[in-house]
Amino acid sequence: MKKKKMLLAGLAIAGITVGGLVYAADHIDSPAVTNQTTDITDVYVFRGQDVNNLVFVANTQGLLAPSATGAAQFDANTLIEFNIDNNNDNVEDLVIQGIYNNGKMKVYGPVKPSETGNRSKLEGSLMAEVAVTPYGSAANIGTGGGLKVFAGPRDDPFFFDLNQFKKIIAGTATGFNNPGSDAFAGTNVLSLVVEVPKSMLNASNGKLNVWLETKKKA
Repeated sequence: MKKKKMLLAGLAIAGITVGGLVYAADHIDSPAVTNQTTDITDVYVFRGQDVNNLVFVANTQGLLAPSATGAAQFDANTLIEFNIDNNNDNVEDLVIQGIYNNGKMKVYGPVKPSETGNRSKLEGSLMAEVAVTPYGSAANIGTGGGLKVFAGPRDDPFFFDLNQFKKIIAGTATGFNNPGSDAFAGTNVLSLVVEVPKSMLNASNGKLNVWLETKKKA
């Protein structure tokens, strides 16, 4: 595939420690990206079932009703990019990139990027690819280059009591209820999941900073 430059369209950010679990959520974005293929809902990074691996999860296109999920698609013009800082200077040292093409999600990296910041291009060689799993079907798992990859619709895993939050902000409540009411229950996201050996991430001090970007072709 020809390498083309991309422009930043959306961003979620999280700092993580290898072996732990950290996430960031950003549902209901600004009008410029809401209901767009660039709209990020969550980024998760956690230790895999194989403790030598880390799992990177990018969730996009949130608040999909079940009736709309079957028609939702990844966009061939939208690059999904995990940025990985392994020396704590807040600049990406490695990227993992996913791009949709002809029914498959193709994954590149982890690889050192030739550009940093708001512009990107596909870097390195194709490492793994997987057919996008249709809504309601058993998960397709792709492998290659030491990676495991999934792409497709999934139930939104993030829990947030939005109505109670609004009451707290309005001063009519002092805190959250236990249990609360999940505002995202019954909604779906399009998810890209990449499992990577820790040895490929060069985390010499045992820590990584990770943030997620979606970028559109210029």
